Amino acid sequence: MSTTTVVTFGHGTADSAEITTLLRGAAVTQLVDVRTAPGSRHNPDSGREAMAQWLPAAGIGYRWEPRLGGWRRGGDSGPDVALRNASFRSYAGYMRSEEFRAGITELLDGAVREQTAIMCAETVWWRCHRKLVADYLTLVCGIEVRHLMHDGALRAHRPTAEARVDGAALVYDRAVEEP
Repeated sequence: MSTTTVVTFGHGTADSAEITTLLRGAAVTQLVDVRTAPGSRHNPDSGREAMAQWLPAAGIGYRWEPRLGGWRRGGDSGPDVALRNASFRSYAGYMRSEEFRAGITELLDGAVREQTAIMCAETVWWRCHRKLVADYLTLVCGIEVRHLMHDGALRAHRPTAEARVDGAALVYDRAVEEP
């Protein structure tokens, strides 16, 4: 396993002070925004332009990485039959693209130099595409992934049981018996 660790975080309704406290508590020095549409009508602190201002002022780097953004279309007919959620199936298909791999490469280039977190809006990681990105980082790249919860806890990522590595890609087609 690599000594590089990537943190995932979902901002939810947290404001700039809460986000800063949580990221500092996890020793994060670089935040990579993986939202497809990095804005919020309900939480002005979490908009892309706002974060690009207040995060560096708090000593945390910020950049938007649209190549890792969620809400992809067109993956429903792919091999990822073990994923029940259509959005997750679409994103899993997208993860086999050159565009996704280029985004991951750039993410990891930064993560070897700085403690990096990827961030989306969804508070809980298992309902967000961060779950699939974490699977990829863990299973394909050998990177440790931890999920930053809003209570400050860091939880180790446990890859999705239905995922299997196929070359340099993940496929979600394994049948897993439920207890």
